[in-house]
Amino acid sequence: MSKTLIRCGRLFSGHGNQALENQTLVISGDSIEWMGPTGEAPAAGQGDRVLDHGGHFVMPGLVDCHTHISYGNAQAQEDIDLHAPMEFRTLRALHAAQAVLRAGVTSIFDPACSGYISPSVREAVATGMFEGPRITCAGRSLTSQQGLYDWYPSWIGFPSSSTGERAYTVAEAVQVIRDQAKNGVDAIKLTMDGISRREGDGLIAAYTQDETLAMVEEIHRLGLKAVVHARGREGALYAARAGVDIIHHASCIDDDGIQAALDNGCYLCPSLTLLVNNIEFNSPTDPSAAWWPDIQKQELMDASTNLKKARAAGVKFISGSETGFAVTPYGEWNAKELEAHVRYLGFTPAEALRCATVDSARVLRDADRLGGLAPGKWADLLIIEGDPLADITVLQDADRLRAVFKGGRKVDLTPAVPRERRAFEFSMGMWSRQYTREAVAATGVEPFLIPS
Repeated sequence: MSKTLIRCGRLFSGHGNQALENQTLVISGDSIEWMGPTGEAPAAGQGDRVLDHGGHFVMPGLVDCHTHISYGNAQAQEDIDLHAPMEFRTLRALHAAQAVLRAGVTSIFDPACSGYISPSVREAVATGMFEGPRITCAGRSLTSQQGLYDWYPSWIGFPSSSTGERAYTVAEAVQVIRDQAKNGVDAIKLTMDGISRREGDGLIAAYTQDETLAMVEEIHRLGLKAVVHARGREGALYAARAGVDIIHHASCIDDDGIQAALDNGCYLCPSLTLLVNNIEFNSPTDPSAAWWPDIQKQELMDASTNLKKARAAGVKFISGSETGFAVTPYGEWNAKELEAHVRYLGFTPAEALRCATVDSARVLRDADRLGGLAPGKWADLLIIEGDPLADITVLQDADRLRAVFKGGRKVDLTPAVPRERRAFEFSMGMWSRQYTREAVAATGVEPFLIPS
């Protein structure tokens, strides 16, 4: 079998804080066979290829543990749940996954999708039908009547095309968990944030502690990972006490929640990119411009304070950008989560790189073959012009991305033709305000005259 030898200017394996100079990687098939100083590297044999990246930074492929490939860069929740046919969403999700791969993300965790779209795309990629990142995924997210994903009035209920699935009792929830397990998910997502109608309560837990414990016990009994959405204090606490595998956000986690997460080995996935982009990119024409950025600013400040405490206590972190919305489109901002970890959580660039590679790979399918660069690991790697250990933002510059390898094969980085959104993908939002006589008078509208 022919081999590929990559001469590396600097090589960051993901298992330390430093990049080593003048190193060589030897790839055989889909895996790394040897790595070490170039002067000690085995000689290239007949049929082997040698790639000279002596001026570049070589590192493991990125892992994004919060990417929703079925969401379609949505501008509203209805765009995710209601409009596009499921068949089109599946094709759209494959297109999205490929965009993420071209950005240097060789593995993703998709914690919620419509139907079984993400498991289907996972299998299409894994069997070699299409190119894409390695995918670990859940199905529809379980929620209660108070929880996120229960967007719609009770007289509408839950559309079958929704990304959420409501269970009224623990028995119903267990049945959903078993159905999803039968249909091939890797994880079950629970929605732990709920809205209280009592003034001043804010986010409460959508499930009681006993309900959470029962669901997580069944998830783990079936050999699946338990992942939760929990921005609020109570939801994060109940999830951590139940021993879930991943808590997404945990922005308002308190000291008790931190201790429970530490005791039970829970990973925290802050997903700060969505918050930061909502703050930095909001436009006056956005329907939520008058109120949403201020809410996101407060949550970002809370998250910075609380998650720094969690890190200091020794809680484990993984990296995920919450890609899939219009403000976090596919392949655009995945690497911004590393910058957010440095800027808001006190990570060093090396710690952020390790978090988004070796640490994040620990929660994925086939974790033993993933996680940094080492002999026997899959050859998933990036080649960058620049030094992310000195400036973590270089990973966001597409012009600096020299190559992406997945399983020893070079990924075609040719940009895809921009995808035109079809009318059936989104709600028909016609107006951003009510045009009363007073409002129209204030704008100084001129009569429309038909040209002669």
